[in-house]
Amino acid sequence: MEVPSDDYDPAALPSAGLVARRYLWYVTVAVVSGLGSGVLLAGAGGRLAMRLLAATAGDAAQDRLTEADQTVGEITVGGTIGFIVFTGLFFGGASGALYLLVRRFLPHGRLGGIAFGGLLLVLLATRTEPLRADNPDFDIVGPSWLAVAVFAALVLAHGMLVAALAGRYSRSLPLISPRRRAILGHGPLLLLGPMFPVVVPLAVIGLLTVGLSRLQRLVEVMRSQRFITVGRIVLVVIVLIALPSFLISVSDILGSSA
Repeated sequence: MEVPSDDYDPAALPSAGLVARRYLWYVTVAVVSGLGSGVLLAGAGGRLAMRLLAATAGDAAQDRLTEADQTVGEITVGGTIGFIVFTGLFFGGASGALYLLVRRFLPHGRLGGIAFGGLLLVLLATRTEPLRADNPDFDIVGPSWLAVAVFAALVLAHGMLVAALAGRYSRSLPLISPRRRAILGHGPLLLLGPMFPVVVPLAVIGLLTVGLSRLQRLVEVMRSQRFITVGRIVLVVIVLIALPSFLISVSDILGSSA
């Protein structure tokens, strides 16, 4: 995934205007890839996974209430739409932003998507959702091995889809300009309008990004191969630190009664 050049000279300090345009480009790609994969996989895929586990849980689990106060075996349009929208907006949007932050440190091509899915699985899946060991739903639906397999595959696929959507959309998205194609391409930014708590931090980060881009030495460091190497080492160390906790959580789920 490459940012459009637009007369960008990698050897010179970029102008503040160019940095701001590139920042908006990154945010747009994050919105499209994050929300797209969030709705399709974390949302719709997660709902299908829950339905599968409810169907395989047996008669004793039917009509019991889950942690989210949903009835096992009961499907409602409102509940499905609410789950897809909530999960797609929050989990999807966060994963899209995370991918843009770490993508430089991931392998190129499809392997990068698999690696990102692995990061989501090891670092986040057992700490938030969907493999949180203290979730009482694992004592209701199951079997436990199927729950782990389905949700792990879902997280991996989500990471791969985020990377794929980011790569695809970035190839067709120009930097924002008065041109019609550029304006329409950045249209997904309008989806952030109703989310004021998200817009404010994004604006602050944008201002900080523009300000820090004035520091020649910092720009040179971030452009260097050494920066990428150090970033990859840091990611590996973080994964190794988080791996024992991940394995313990998975083991706890597998040992549940379902």
